[in-house]
Amino acid sequence: MDYIDYYKVLDVTKSATEADIKKAYRKLARKYHPDLNPNDKEAEKKFKEINEANEVLSNPENRKKYDKYGKDWKHADEFEKAGYDPNQQQNRQQSRSQYSGGDFSGFEGGDFSGSDFSDFFNSMYGGGRSSRSQSKYRGQDFNAELELDLKAAYTTHKQNLTVNGKNIRITIPAGVENGQVIKIPNHGGPGVNGGQNGDLYITFIIANNSDFKREGNNLYADAPLDLYTAILGGETHINTFDGKVKIKVPAETQPGTKVKLKGKGFPVYKKENEFGDLYITYSIKLPTKLSDKEKELFEELAKLRNHEK
Repeated sequence: MDYIDYYKVLDVTKSATEADIKKAYRKLARKYHPDLNPNDKEAEKKFKEINEANEVLSNPENRKKYDKYGKDWKHADEFEKAGYDPNQQQNRQQSRSQYSGGDFSGFEGGDFSGSDFSDFFNSMYGGGRSSRSQSKYRGQDFNAELELDLKAAYTTHKQNLTVNGKNIRITIPAGVENGQVIKIPNHGGPGVNGGQNGDLYITFIIANNSDFKREGNNLYADAPLDLYTAILGGETHINTFDGKVKIKVPAETQPGTKVKLKGKGFPVYKKENEFGDLYITYSIKLPTKLSDKEKELFEELAKLRNHEK
């Protein structure tokens, strides 16, 4: 397996944060996505490299192994058990001359004496290359993005996904947030020689096409209130994700008045029957196209107010 510099693939530095990696991945994935580059083999190849790099670097545990072992990062657990340290320097040619015919490309830079190397080889492969295929390796973790609109994220529901050519059906709990990542165990790459499957990590992208602004479990919205109800008081109907609710409006309600509707916000993730609150801000809607009679009445009201002053 040739060494691939995953940091170079995503055009980030080794000091990049998880947020930097996620941002770079999304940008490049959109640029080279097959749907935007039909019949472009180079774009398809680049898209696969980008996903491969993201699958490794977006997982902190895998990234740590990759930084230490490079292309052999999948064998990190076996290396650790055998006490192999790639940071120790050694003349690789000398080791090769002592064990001519061996395939030691995965252990570049190790510092072994003849007996040490033999012990390491035996611990890894049972005494010979023929048993190398018996080592169990965990499968690669997969990463995927799933787009939902805010209304869909309001309720628990099932959805079918196609990941790496396989169809899976998952349950999406109500209340998932934008950017939230959930793990689906054993739905990543297959293990080798009976090793455990990798996991699938799904990042949710929540699109908000509603009239509500979401902050955590609370929702915020503006509600128009006609002039007469604002002045005299009465009732108004407010939209929620569960339908319209009727609330009372006190007389002389001012523009910008805020009202809290307890329990009418967003569901709390994985907590049944728990909801945030809905905060409504009133905006006063002034009447237009007044009749002559209405204008006359407003003029009388204005005179009364001015007279009182």
